[in-house]
Amino acid sequence: MKQRTKSKELWILLMLVFLSVLISIRSNVFLRPDNLLDLLKNNAVLGILALGMTLVIITGGIDVSVGAVVAVLTVLIGKFMVTIGGNLLLTFFVAIAGGIIIGIINGTLIARANIPAIVVTLGSMSIINGLMLYYTNGTWINDIPAWFIDFGKITLFKFTDASGNMVGIPIQIIIFLIMALLTWALLKYTLIGRAVYAVGGNPVSAKRVGINIERTLIFVYAYMGFLAGVAAVVHTSIMRQVDPNAFLGFELQVIAAVVVGGANVMGGSGSVAGTILGVLFMAVLNNGLILTHIPTFWQKIIVGIIIIFAVSFDVMQRKRMEKSLPRVDVEY
Repeated sequence: MKQRTKSKELWILLMLVFLSVLISIRSNVFLRPDNLLDLLKNNAVLGILALGMTLVIITGGIDVSVGAVVAVLTVLIGKFMVTIGGNLLLTFFVAIAGGIIIGIINGTLIARANIPAIVVTLGSMSIINGLMLYYTNGTWINDIPAWFIDFGKITLFKFTDASGNMVGIPIQIIIFLIMALLTWALLKYTLIGRAVYAVGGNPVSAKRVGINIERTLIFVYAYMGFLAGVAAVVHTSIMRQVDPNAFLGFELQVIAAVVVGGANVMGGSGSVAGTILGVLFMAVLNNGLILTHIPTFWQKIIVGIIIIFAVSFDVMQRKRMEKSLPRVDVEY
């Protein structure tokens, strides 16, 4: 399984390099440090959500409510900062707490009520979008406090590029990298990480060895909510205002990034490294479409094609592997 995962990651890396070379030939702006940093900054939210979706898909589940959850959390912290004030830590706490609560509700319905994940998250997406539309009436939230805007402008590890311009790594990229490191360590070094793979690989065997499937699933969706809270703060720090409709359909990009990154939609396999490569591939693809002046409606068409291709390739690879396994006939 590990060899298959590494093989997928290698292919994704090669595709990413090929796509980058192709775009750089068409546009001399692409490889400039400031463009690459803007690309990573603007896709930090996608990356953070994709990390959470990786765990969900490894367990064999899906979360189509992620766009709605992030949207409602941006509204929550936007209203919180404008009406109450607070500080950065409190804003993070409000967003993360709200995300975890929604995640626990989703996870509990999936794990204990045995309702399919697609049904639960589709229902929660509809409920959240409806309540948010009723509450905001589609109105944007402006007047974000200056201290939060200043937080969004923070750059670290500054350096001088080839043109002599001083550039630095935006705080949003740093947060994404911290979340990626946290998720990687969670999957690699903790018992809950091993349980995530076990539940997705073979839930019957996982239960027999003493893994609590219900707690594992609830944790996974709560962790998805935790990362949605972080993503909400990061998104608001980039945009400096709140649009309740900003994440309509965004779950498609999140799922696409994870699937392109090699996670198996049937469960049991996936990695943080692969997801990061998938996020970078989607980011480079979208940026390339803009730089090469290709109409934006092609983005959704290409994303759909990529999802179908990635899933089909994975299914064919799994069938090929199953055929290669020795068969044992038992006579009664």
